[in-house]
Parts: sequence; C-alpha cells; structure tokens
Amino acid sequence: MCELFGVNSASKIHLNDLLKDFFSHSEHHPHGWGMAVFYENSVSLEKEPLQASKSVYLRERLKHKIEAQDMIAHIRLATVGTLEYENSHPFVKRDNYGRTWTLAHNGTIFDYSKLNPYIWLQEGKTDSERILYYLVDRINQEQAEKQRMLSGEERFLLLDRIICDMAPGNKINLLIYDGEFMYVHTNYADSLYIYQEEGTAIFATVPLLQKKWEPVPFTTLLAYRRGERIFTGTEHGHEYKNNKADMKYLFVDFAQL
Repeated sequence: MCELFGVNSASKIHLNDLLKDFFSHSEHHPHGWGMAVFYENSVSLEKEPLQASKSVYLRERLKHKIEAQDMIAHIRLATVGTLEYENSHPFVKRDNYGRTWTLAHNGTIFDYSKLNPYIWLQEGKTDSERILYYLVDRINQEQAEKQRMLSGEERFLLLDRIICDMAPGNKINLLIYDGEFMYVHTNYADSLYIYQEEGTAIFATVPLLQKKWEPVPFTTLLAYRRGERIFTGTEHGHEYKNNKADMKYLFVDFAQL
C-alpha cells in the first residue's frame, strides 16, 4: 500500500528529518513521490513518477530547509493507474469559488459507481484522483444550491456524508486539505497514526523518528485546524479488511502497469 504523511500546525515547523525518514520507505513504495506545501489557499506541488530514493531532485530538495504549517506528502505503491506524473499524488483541484482542494490517498476503491463519470474527466487514471473530482463536484453542487460558499462546518458535514457512503467495501485512508482544514480518515487497521503536541498534529502511515505516536481514531472523518481537532464525524463502522476477491482485482490491475 502507499504511505501518507501530513502536517497541520499553528506555526511553521522544521520538517527535513521527518521527511527524510518518510521518503526512506520508498524502497517498498517505488512508484512515485509527491509533496504539497500550503500557504492558505495556495499550494506548492512537487512530485515525480519515480522512486523517491532515486530522485536527484528530491535529494537536493531535502538538503535545504523545509518548513511549513500545513503539508501533505505521499509515496506510491501503485494499484490503479500507470507510472506517470498525472498518477502521482497529491492531486489538486479548485472549486467554483476558488477554494483549493488537495488530496492524497492510501487505498483502493473497489466498488463505488458514483466515481465512474470522472474516468473521462480526470487527467490521470487513478481512483484517488476520481475521489477528488467527485468531492469537489459535490461541493460545487451544494454551493450552487445555496448561491454562496459553504462554511467550514458545512464542508465538513458534506465530506462526512460522502465518506460514510463511500466506505463500505472500500479502503479509504485519506488526507485532504482545503486551505483551512486538514481532513483525515482511515478505515484500514494500523495504517494511520498521529503525533500531537500543543498546536501541532502530524500524521503518518508508519510512525516516524522517536516520537509518541497513537492510532488515528478509526472509521471516522476528522478535521484539524492549526493542530487541533475541530470536527469529528460519524463513526460509520465500515472497516476494510483484505479479501481474496479484492486481491485478485489488484493483481490483475497491477499486471498492466
């Protein structure tokens, strides 16, 4: 599976050591790397369809100071979509009111027909990018009906409904940032952890460095702002567990990469 890394903090923190540890896992996740650093509604996106440990660019990038309040990083073990730039995470899309949404996904959508229309609209071929297109489309629909931007609570409640509807039968570990909130969700056991201190929340698929990590609350969408949890969604109870049928699906798709 892929690995996720995310930061949501009240102030800038130094990230080089954490990122070096995170990207060192790329030997087992060789199909691409990416990181997005956020400045309110703007995003600096860097990614390659290349194993992180083999990237000359990333090696040079990590020699220089990287500080951020909010960021998302990803290393990819491909299950859906070929090894191309367009299939590397994170993915970015703006809604009709100009809000920037950024998503990284560790998981697979096995059955959720509401994503199918976006196969012909997305830039790449991943199910992860389709999730983002669908989320932003739903945001746009709600805003069109209300004829205004959604509030933070309204955005969260909509995403909570979508995740609860999408979760049955699908593996959905997500980090999403909308310029204000970091949305976090996992429904696959032991695959997303949080390190938290006052004003800072750090998320990772595998605990990094020698810090006190705890599992992220399970099967529940969460939203963080400035390092503190602001919203807690519905405990939907749809844990994803590996099964033979899904593994066969992944093997067939991976064989095409």
